[in-house]
Amino acid sequence: MKFGVITFPGSNCDYDCYRAVKDVLKEEVEFLWHNDTSLNGCDCVILPGGFSYGDYLRTGAIARFSLIMKEVKRFANYGGAVIGICNGFQILLESGLLPGAMLKNKSLRFICKYVYIRVENVDTPYTNKCKKGQVLKIPIAHSDGNYYISEKWLKELKKQNQIVFRYCDLDGNLDIRFNPNGAFDFIAGIKNKQGNVLGMMPHPERASEKVLGSADGRYIFESIVEYFRGKRF
Repeated sequence: MKFGVITFPGSNCDYDCYRAVKDVLKEEVEFLWHNDTSLNGCDCVILPGGFSYGDYLRTGAIARFSLIMKEVKRFANYGGAVIGICNGFQILLESGLLPGAMLKNKSLRFICKYVYIRVENVDTPYTNKCKKGQVLKIPIAHSDGNYYISEKWLKELKKQNQIVFRYCDLDGNLDIRFNPNGAFDFIAGIKNKQGNVLGMMPHPERASEKVLGSADGRYIFESIVEYFRGKRF
């Protein structure tokens, strides 16, 4: 399969994603520029972390208007696989490809550390190699990771089984002390109703090898590869 990693002005995790795919997964991957108008036949598009366009106005607010995002939205609406990581998640929210919004961290400070997230849904292209309730150790690095959605739409997320990851402790318990940014209902990652678009704040590409402190991020990337080997949900 072929991955595409989009580079926006201000992206700083694009090379991390590229290396995780090329050197760890040994899969084909290429960079896509924010002004490109084609995805060049990519099977899965990655919107990486960083500070697209300097995060002016709001995180992801300007990136949503880039030329490449018109093609990403078309691709996603036709069932194409799209994963947004950190700033990429924020861009997906601003683009309307995922519901909700990002607020400043409850502490009002930038947070960069390893956290634990619990897998809530394994019937997705991004978690099929995981077990339900499995706890993953993956780092975060953001100032605006406090996911918010109204109570009404939270009920819809739960009804449609769209919550994919929640922040937790080492044993998988939902404990406010382990909710690093104050995210509503401990939400660390969600998918769209169709299941082909995923947004997550933790960085799996930064946890793709044990030398980095954890290799749990490989579950996400390996799940994508498994999905494109013929397993459909």
